[in-house]
This record gives sequence, structure tokens and C-alpha cells, in this order.
Amino acid sequence: MAMTPIEALHSQADKHPDHLALISGSDDWSYHRLAVEVDHLARALHARGIGPGDRVALHMTNGPELVAAYYACFRIGVIAAPLNLRYETAELRTLLRRLQPALYLGEAQLYRRVAIIEPDILAPEARVIVGTSEDCQARPWESLFEAQASSLTIPDPDRDAPAVLMTTSGTTGEPKLVPHTPATLSAMIEIWRHNRFDGNQIGINPLPMVHPAGLMMCLNCIHYGSPMVLLERLEADAVLDAVARHRCTWMPGPPFIFAEMVMRQRERRRDVASLQFCLCAGDVCPAELHQQFAEIFGIPLSSTWGSTEAGLFLYGLQPGPVTRIPPGTEVRIVDDHSAPVPRGSIGELLIRGPIITPGYWRGPGRIDDPKTDGWLPTGDLVKQGEGDELWFFSRKKDLIIRGGLNISPLEIERVLRDNAAVHDAAVVGISDPILGQRVAALVQLADEAGADVGKDILADAKRQLADYKVPERLTIVTQIPRNASGKVDRKLVLTMMAEAT
Repeated sequence: MAMTPIEALHSQADKHPDHLALISGSDDWSYHRLAVEVDHLARALHARGIGPGDRVALHMTNGPELVAAYYACFRIGVIAAPLNLRYETAELRTLLRRLQPALYLGEAQLYRRVAIIEPDILAPEARVIVGTSEDCQARPWESLFEAQASSLTIPDPDRDAPAVLMTTSGTTGEPKLVPHTPATLSAMIEIWRHNRFDGNQIGINPLPMVHPAGLMMCLNCIHYGSPMVLLERLEADAVLDAVARHRCTWMPGPPFIFAEMVMRQRERRRDVASLQFCLCAGDVCPAELHQQFAEIFGIPLSSTWGSTEAGLFLYGLQPGPVTRIPPGTEVRIVDDHSAPVPRGSIGELLIRGPIITPGYWRGPGRIDDPKTDGWLPTGDLVKQGEGDELWFFSRKKDLIIRGGLNISPLEIERVLRDNAAVHDAAVVGISDPILGQRVAALVQLADEAGADVGKDILADAKRQLADYKVPERLTIVTQIPRNASGKVDRKLVLTMMAEAT
């Protein structure tokens, strides 16, 4: 049976207490130091009467305190509930009302969005932050340790009880709360062996650990004993500088950060020859980005595919399709009636295996299971090639239906980005009373492009796309909106389209 995250931390601290676990700025943390801090924090939570099933809201950028908070929750069976760093007060109020946390652990720069939330939603005594704040209700981090249980006598946490609640990206409607258990987290960690992760790496984690990919990078580094460099922000220059300074070898990230790294490395070269493996996740990685990255960094850019509900469950080592299915995971491609589609036809991807969430968390003791016979619908539309390769077509909810014809926004975005005048693009369907939807695009121009190139961009798209796929509205913007996971924020794109009308 695979070790749970907290068992893995204890194992590393016992076997390699002096080995480097975390690098945060100029602060180095050994496994012994991390394990001691986790134990102190777990005792402090226990002394406050916080126990199995209670929720602790985590609202912090990447840092040792966030790592310790996760593992302290894992130690005593408390449910860690990370909060999206981009949420504003109204969104945080709604989420905290749903969670009813026993404790809020945040930091000063983010707490301003929480400060005015009503005390009946988040009690003043339950607010603890790293750093200093002018708000007198928030207590300092050090106050957590004023009272500690002398020892932790509670039994080991239930492997099948919720350990963490991750929010979906929330691009449409209210975000769902997705629980994962020690068992599902352990199964996800095992998959990373197939992503060339074995403990001989120096990992760099620029992904927010309050989101699934950033958390999994953290759990994997600690599980396999790889030092992890923590970055507070997902920014290309910061990544490149940290790789050069710490000789990092392994990095995950969304496509846009690798595209920015290519651009910044061209502008100012740094010694990043230590990089051995980079894993692109969170969105489709364009073929041209694979090529550009290999030219600049001398290594291939690998791809993976996953979801909040199941982690990273498909991966490939070349541009184009995702081809590799890890052991223990099964996939099916079905139509709207759950019948298998013929090879080469587009259908929804279903998955089954030990990595999948128990369901959607509705409240204490209430989880809705979306699976049928263990099969989880992913909402991803794919088609299978002549072999085992799987080609991603679109998110089901993002599909544009114009006059009864299905259009993938990703296909159009790829064509637009191929234009030398375009740095980035986002495509959505806007409502139309006759056709149902029409195709609209936001375009971020390359630095050297003139502001009057819109007609040329559309003319180039017409040469490569069927007429019904060509954008009927094209709006030039300074930046394409993306969510914290690096994906195009299509809800915000629609809002920007409406405002530009």
C-alpha cells in the first residue's frame, strides 16, 4: 500500500533528516525542520479543538507556512481547504459560507479581501495570518502556538476520508468543491513516476499550491525526497532566475508560462542548462511552442492532461496527442448516450481508477458521486487516432455551436496564434438569435505588430479555416485574461466582449 503524504514526510524526516526539503527565497528547510514545524502546528490545531472533518481555510502564496499547514491538517485528519488567490471579497464570502471553516490561515497581502467578511461567516478569533496587518481582528501566526497539545493521541487519519477540498477553476457558474483523500492523493503521486519523477530532481514550483497542480508538485517532491524551490508568483523572469541560481532540473507549468520563458530567455539569456524535464499542463500545448521551447532550451517540452477530479492522468512525450495512460487508469470515449464512439470520432472522455475523487463536497458528511460504475465524465471532447493516441478537441462546455455545427475554440486559437502578429488569443461563442452562436476572438498582438493588423489576421485565418469557423468579431486587447491555473478565463472573455460592443 502506497504511503500517504504525511507518512511520506515522516519517512523522509526519519531517513534523511538533514536533506534539503524546501528553498524559499534565502531560507532553506531540511526535512527535520519541516517535520518539527508540522508537528508543532498539528498540536496547536488539536489544542484549539480542531479535529477530523473540520475545515481549515488556507489563503497563502507559496511558502513554508503553507506546506506546513497542509501537512498539519493531514496529520490530524482536518480537511485543508485552499482558497483561490484571485478571488475577491464577494467570491471569498460565498466560499467561506459554504466551508464554515474552524480556522482561516492567511497572509497579510491577501487578508484585505477577507477583513470585511462578516463575523458570523468567519469568527474574529478564527483569523490567523502570516505577516502584519492593520486589521485588529486578525491574529499573528505566532499566536497559534500559545497553546499546544502535549502529544497527539488521535489515531491515524482515515485513508478514505476527505483530506483536501480543491475548487474547480470556476469559469462558469459556482465553483465545485472537489475532495481528495489520502488514498487518492497517494494514487496520484504514484502516477508521477511515469512523468520521470524519481527523487533525483531539484524541482521548481511556480504554481500556486492552493491549486491542484501546485499542490501535487509539493506532495511529489516531499514523497520522493526532491528539494523544491518555492516561487510566490508564476512569472517567467522569476522562474528563469531561480533555475539558474538553484540549478533546478524539473518543472511543471501551463503553456503560457513556457511561451513567456521562451520570449524572456531570448531577450536575456541565463544559464538554465540544468533543466532536464518540463511538463506542460492545464491546457493544450501548441506544436509551435514545443518546437520553440526545444530550440531555446535544448530539451523537449512534454505534455500531460488532467482535471481537478483526477489529477494528471494522461501524458505524452511529443507534440500533438496525449498517448500514454498510466497503469491502473482506464479510459473510454463515448457519445451523448454513453455509447462508445468509432475510432476517429469525437466523444467525451471517461476515466476510471484509484485517482478519482469520491465526488463533490456539499457539506459535512455529504458528497455527491458523479461516477457511473466508477466511470467519471471529464467534460473533455477527444478522438482516438489509429493507435492509442488521443487528440483533444474541446471542453464540452466551451464548444461553440453555430448553426448546428460544432466548433472547437482551441482550433481557432491555434490558427490565430500561428500568425506572427499575434502573441495570444482567446475564442468564445457569443449569443446570436439566428445561428445560436457566432465566433468571436480576443487577440493580444505581438510587440512588433501594428494596431491596424486586424484585417490581415482575419484574412490569414480565412485561408486556413472553414468559413463558419472564422471569427466574426475580433477585438484587440492588451492581455488575454487567464485564471490562476493558466487557462483562458472564458467567462471574463465573454464579459470583455460584451463591454466592447
